[in-house]
Amino acid sequence: MTDPAEKGETTAARSAAPRAKHLKGKLPLVGAPPELVPARMVNEVLYCERLAYLEWAQKEFADNFYTVEGRAVTHRRVDQGGKPPEAPSAEAPWEARSVWLSSQELGLTAKVDLVEADGGKVAPVEYKRGKKPDLEEGAWLPERAQLCAQVLLLRAHGYECEEAWIWFAGSRAKVAIAIDDALVQTTREAIARVRRVVAEARLPDPLVDSPKCRGCSLASLCLPDEVHALRERVTRRLRRLHPSRDDRAPLYVAENGAKVGVRKQRLVVKSRDGSKAEVRIPNTTHVCLFGNVQVSTQAMRALLSRGIPIAFFTSGGWYSGRTLPHDSKNVELRVAQYRATGDEAWRLRLARQLVRDKILNARTLLRRNHASPSEEALFELKQLARKAAEAPSRRALLGIEGTAARRYFAELTGMLKGAPEVLATFDFNGRNRRPPKDPINALLGFAYALLTKDWALTCQLVGLDPLLGFFHEPRFGRPALALDLMEPFRPLIADSAVIGAINNGEVGARDFLLSTVGCSLTARGRRKLIGAYERRMSQTITHPTFGYRISYRRILEVQARLLGRHLLGELDEYPSFRTR
Repeated sequence: MTDPAEKGETTAARSAAPRAKHLKGKLPLVGAPPELVPARMVNEVLYCERLAYLEWAQKEFADNFYTVEGRAVTHRRVDQGGKPPEAPSAEAPWEARSVWLSSQELGLTAKVDLVEADGGKVAPVEYKRGKKPDLEEGAWLPERAQLCAQVLLLRAHGYECEEAWIWFAGSRAKVAIAIDDALVQTTREAIARVRRVVAEARLPDPLVDSPKCRGCSLASLCLPDEVHALRERVTRRLRRLHPSRDDRAPLYVAENGAKVGVRKQRLVVKSRDGSKAEVRIPNTTHVCLFGNVQVSTQAMRALLSRGIPIAFFTSGGWYSGRTLPHDSKNVELRVAQYRATGDEAWRLRLARQLVRDKILNARTLLRRNHASPSEEALFELKQLARKAAEAPSRRALLGIEGTAARRYFAELTGMLKGAPEVLATFDFNGRNRRPPKDPINALLGFAYALLTKDWALTCQLVGLDPLLGFFHEPRFGRPALALDLMEPFRPLIADSAVIGAINNGEVGARDFLLSTVGCSLTARGRRKLIGAYERRMSQTITHPTFGYRISYRRILEVQARLLGRHLLGELDEYPSFRTR
């Protein structure tokens, strides 16, 4: 869905570049295209073929300001339902709202906002949120063709239909649209064009520097400028067509015995002592429950209906799993992911890149934060990154990764700052877990669990299977793909959040429980680390490849979608994420 004000062209502008050589064969489309083309796709294919393919073939959709306002403003009174009378009267006027019509002969289906009848004739009325464009025809071609498709359907059902209207809510104007032979021919050609685009089973090229992309709600899924830049290896700064950060935030409930309910559009969290807290559901990205927290069926249904997942953790912070709201309908992407697991050479290339990026990012973190980084350690990490890029197998890569991790963690305490008594609390002798033996390992383990959760939810959001990885072997329900993709981000997000929480004095000795078995965070300590972690996820940085500023949380989604483009053959390589 797009803003009509952005429609400066009457037909879709195709990419000037030739079709990329790397698109080998068809995408793994499951089954043939549906017999009936939605009238909305007539609009989309004239606006942008790639948009039509993403929405219809891959069933991708995302809201933006225009789509949300469009539903709220233009359909408030339309979506009440209704149907024309069984025996229309030639004298009495009548109206029908949200009329769904289909025709096998036309190969078309549509939900008409409003049908008005008077004097034996009917006319469809399409509602649009924007203002009337200054055009002789009254509207842009995509809108006129969509309306013409509705006229053809009404005629196919035996109604006399000679005129059609568009109501522009922004101008509060009802504009007549002429249904002439030229528009009918264009509409029929667009119907055939939609079927041809989908039957080719190739994701069309993105538009090149088109103003249409700015109002498109699928810009963050399509990534037109990013795809072109990666294909052409362009290093210039790109337009940022999607928000730099998500204004919504996750909800964490970590108090044992707490209950989560729902009231209208709010989640109500009730503690054991009777105190309550409320959070608006539209402002929530996901919900994280730690330990014995109850969530009502009503609250779960309210969250699932909005596509908001619930992540479950043990009291100690071990990520247990998540609910699955409406799953992605992009079957092509999942089939491509499953096929890639059988290509050992492809898996090794991706694994090399992820491990190399992780080592180099860890090295960058040391250079930035260590009081006096060891030149020997920096040199060794650089050499290990080079070896990772040339590893002969994934087994050899595991050994290189382990060696690099030991060298990096041996330098970690040099990044901590504070009084001697504070540093004594965070004595660190290398990585250990299950259970962690010291406060730093307890903090790292919990931060990695949070990052795993976020990557698993991101994979699910974009249509990837988080359980099926390429470097980490899938086993016992482990989110292997999430573990793969988080490797370069471990030092940048999780380690950085832990180091910041210690250096800023947010966590101290009172936030840990030490026993003969190991060390764990208190509830108070978990809340503090969650705060530090979420601040890091919301921090905006300059993307090293595209040059625009974007939050780490948004970066996760961009990288996951670019992996999807790589799996589908649109990109030769998965783009690295390495800070300078």
